[in-house]
Amino acid sequence: MGAFERIGAYFGFDEHNTDLRTELVAGVTTFLAMAYIIVVNPAILTDAILWNHETGEIQEETTINGTVYTEGEIFQMLAVVTILASIVAILVMALYANRPFGLAPGMGLNAFFTFTVVIVLGVPWQVALAAVFVEGLIFIALTAVGARKYIIELFPEPVKFSVGAGIGVFLLFLGLQEIELVVPYDATMVTLGNVLQSPVAALSLAGLVLTLLLYARGMRGSIIVGIVTTAIAGWLLTFAGVVSPGVLTPGNSYEDVTNEGLVAMLGSVQYDFTPLFWGFVDGLGMITDDPLVFALVVFTFFFVDFFDTAGTLIGVSQIGGFLDEQGDLPDVEKPLMADAVGTTLGAMIGTSTVTTFIESSAGLEEGGRTGFTALVVGGLFGVALLVVPLMQAIPQYATYLALVVVGIIMLQGVTDIDWQNPAWAISAGLTITIMPLTTSIANGLAAGIISYPLLKAAMGERRDVSPGQWILALAFVVYFVVYFAVEAGLVVF
Repeated sequence: MGAFERIGAYFGFDEHNTDLRTELVAGVTTFLAMAYIIVVNPAILTDAILWNHETGEIQEETTINGTVYTEGEIFQMLAVVTILASIVAILVMALYANRPFGLAPGMGLNAFFTFTVVIVLGVPWQVALAAVFVEGLIFIALTAVGARKYIIELFPEPVKFSVGAGIGVFLLFLGLQEIELVVPYDATMVTLGNVLQSPVAALSLAGLVLTLLLYARGMRGSIIVGIVTTAIAGWLLTFAGVVSPGVLTPGNSYEDVTNEGLVAMLGSVQYDFTPLFWGFVDGLGMITDDPLVFALVVFTFFFVDFFDTAGTLIGVSQIGGFLDEQGDLPDVEKPLMADAVGTTLGAMIGTSTVTTFIESSAGLEEGGRTGFTALVVGGLFGVALLVVPLMQAIPQYATYLALVVVGIIMLQGVTDIDWQNPAWAISAGLTITIMPLTTSIANGLAAGIISYPLLKAAMGERRDVSPGQWILALAFVVYFVVYFAVEAGLVVF
């Protein structure tokens, strides 16, 4: 048996009706769709480390264990740990769970880490890392005993079958905003972007049309072609002087977008991330300084991450055809263990919560069905580790084309919903719409989970609701009461 045959046998290519080429294309697609996290996550977390609690300002440098580090050095340390945490979680997903999902430090949770926990609540970033670490340990324990699987299976059926469509609208809305085809507008919140005024919108629209046409023709790798072609076009237009640097490319000057400038960046990476690790160790020793705030932070990280991950797994699994007749993902505890391990290790080396990425659906749409797709994603993260600054050469708007295409495709999930049943229609409708309107998968799940038992009771079908579903709905109510009380300043620690 050759090497390719052994790979196919290990991951079960025949069983999942896939092949090596399909899995490779799917892995590359997922990586390109989520590679922005290598730049975006450090950009957000850098503010947390540079925040000065005494002055209430973000500094240009900070001292960690007696050594001064600049903003650029911290950014690059965080880029390295972002990649390392992603690789570890993806390896667990690929080799243990055998699922085609990519993982990385999650968007939203990194913003909560920086702007709510560190800046608003005044918690040192070291303690915040300790909170993420504790959350990860709790996840590992709950996953090992099957508790997370049990809770996810409590989700009402209409919620399970509507998550995919909800994530689809979420992705579609997010992608359209990032490519500037949907822009803010005072009178109506958002409106159509002007492609004659915005070079990003014009180029993105051209790239989107190309991608959709190639997809409609059934071309494998159409999303990759769209991303790469759009990125190259942006660089060419910049080199030709049609647009200024920084408009369609990450560089802010012509020196940044020359070959010499890009090569020079490659030798400036701060690979030594041990200061972040020692910061985490210091955070463990600071837990007792204010245990009540620490417990609140752990609870919030845990609650939001739990349901974000659950919603993402169910939604992308629906696209891959992995769900059973009850809308459950078989052996769900295995992919759940991947984000638990990634979160725990990620906190130790300096990054916020690791979770399954909704961009994984881009690879699923290209046919990825096994852990080899995830293994390809992890391998490409490893390659990115060698050229951290060069990863910034891919414009973010180009990668968001994948979200628009996949968002459209994921809308097919609405066909699994019984729209004639009021309990299904209302809870599913709320799940689908609340996600994009509040930019939160967890909030969408909450709307469906809370409304379903109330609707069933109103219809005289209370017996169809299990005690666990009532408890789950009540848990969400308690969470929101606590969350809103803290936000409104009614509860002060």
